[in-house]
Amino acid sequence: MQAVVVDQPYRFSPPYHGKIWPWLIQRLTRRRLRKDFGVHSVECRGIERLRQSMAAGHGILLAPNHCRPCDPLVVNEVCRRAGTVPLVMASSHLFAEGRIKAFLLRRAGAFSIYREGMDRQALNAAIEILDQARRPLLIFPEGIISRHNDRLNSMMDGTSFIARSAAKKRVDRNPQANVVVHPVALRYRFHGDVGQALGPVLDEIEQRFCWRPKRELGLLERIQRVGESLLCLKELEYLGEPQHGTLGDRIERLVDHLLVPLEQEWVKGEHDATTIGRVKKLRSAILPDMVRNEVTEAERQRRWRQLGDMYLAQQLCCYPDDYIRSNPTPERMLETVERFEEDMTDIARIHGPLSATVEIGEPLAVSPTRERGAAEDPLIAGIERQLQQMLGIGESAECEVRTAELQTT
Repeated sequence: MQAVVVDQPYRFSPPYHGKIWPWLIQRLTRRRLRKDFGVHSVECRGIERLRQSMAAGHGILLAPNHCRPCDPLVVNEVCRRAGTVPLVMASSHLFAEGRIKAFLLRRAGAFSIYREGMDRQALNAAIEILDQARRPLLIFPEGIISRHNDRLNSMMDGTSFIARSAAKKRVDRNPQANVVVHPVALRYRFHGDVGQALGPVLDEIEQRFCWRPKRELGLLERIQRVGESLLCLKELEYLGEPQHGTLGDRIERLVDHLLVPLEQEWVKGEHDATTIGRVKKLRSAILPDMVRNEVTEAERQRRWRQLGDMYLAQQLCCYPDDYIRSNPTPERMLETVERFEEDMTDIARIHGPLSATVEIGEPLAVSPTRERGAAEDPLIAGIERQLQQMLGIGESAECEVRTAELQTT
């Protein structure tokens, strides 16, 4: 389990508003992308839309999909070309990974948000950034890294709350002042030999199963066998035996087995609409006593086991049903194996060269109020709709077909 949850007292890391440090760090972005993430080029479309919003003096919120750990750097590179430096809302656990990292994160434009509770300082800071309109605010509405370019996770409603609160604050001061949201579509392409890149990873995973590496099989079949085996292992661990049905049904059954007992214990059986929302609510209930050090060591260990089960449930929901079988592009196979490796070892090795294409969407004007009784949040729906269009995935969540010539490698 990656250290995305910390049971230590939270200290807010505020935005850094200096100019020299962000300017210097931004100039190193392209080098970091190449060296640390294998991203050798970044193409931007629609950058004039961002420049127009900047010239108009709008409070600007950038809302990208979140498919890879390098997404903040890619957006930062686009902002550099537009002549600005974004301020980024980032999970508080990143600031707990050492003083040097926390120092550099702040100077690069990041400030913390405590996702396991109501972080009024972070919310107020984000609202203030949009109200002052000096720099864009970058928020990833999906809330977690999905590692898939051809699906969107559900959007978190905190994005619209921040945007609307800032819009109300601006309008109260100046009726002509606006807050706008630019959806930002991030898509990555792999330009190497996918079979050569993934072969060693699959060899290692298969050897962990005490298998002889199945190099005689096609790449797609190897990936499917590994995925089936990993799911069977978790079903054996938690359910006692491998299950039947579609991948989606089996994952949903396992997620419910993990989360329903915890919801009954901690939140009176309340059931959020999404797995990510369910996990967030459970963490918010479980962690406060741990942070205040008001539990015994045995109870702390029990809760850490529960947090581990929640982490597994959240990771499981990031495996879309029939993702590579329906359209086995090199990118989908790469994303799937990267997630296998990350879920097994907490680290996924870098595969390159990758290119990133960034499209900045049309500005969505933010209303200070939301219509009561509306079935959906119109701002969140607008963000999701534009992202789907720009990514080419639509309501059916199917991307534009790209032939996977190497699936039989």
